Amino acid sequence: MPVADDELLTPVCSALTYIARRHRGEPALVFGSEATRARMADAGVPLVDDENARVVFVAHVEEVSLDAMEVAARAVTGGAKLLTANYQRGFWGANGIVFSRGAMVTAGIARVTGARPIVVGKPSRAAVEEVSARLGVPSTEVAVIGDDVGMDIALGHLGGSKTILVRSGMSGGDDLDAVPERRRPHAVVDGVAELLPLLSS
Repeated sequence: MPVADDELLTPVCSALTYIARRHRGEPALVFGSEATRARMADAGVPLVDDENARVVFVAHVEEVSLDAMEVAARAVTGGAKLLTANYQRGFWGANGIVFSRGAMVTAGIARVTGARPIVVGKPSRAAVEEVSARLGVPSTEVAVIGDDVGMDIALGHLGGSKTILVRSGMSGGDDLDAVPERRRPHAVVDGVAELLPLLSS
């Protein structure tokens, strides 16, 4: 699909908006790629690597040291907010589930500090607000389409959106009858080719 960079929304987008609204100017310790750190620095977030952080943000990471996690844990113990892009198990890849390393790091910091992580990616109010602001429409006029009941469909329900589950990934084998009714998708399709008739109805 022809999608431009400025048409993509990532957890970093909603994290930046969340930080700007609630922690503007406060130093942040960021677990993420160099590109993620550079983007946050360019947006005016002061980056630190010590216990003086007032915000700890965990995005996708390839690797992380226990020393860095301990520094983050001490910052959180000292009052820093623990933000995470994702606190779900993972996402679906070509060969099955890809476990979320960001969730692993977040869980480790949360376990030793007793902090409750604040999700700013899917599913979260921050992400709902970011999507609505970017599209310029209320979330009730948005259709959320995805392959994960606990992430994509949950995001849609948070915003009162129409939700469509695609049975090609994470929740492909789930028994939806076992899912509480309020968490079920409004529609289910086997593949993306079935989406257009649903969206035009």
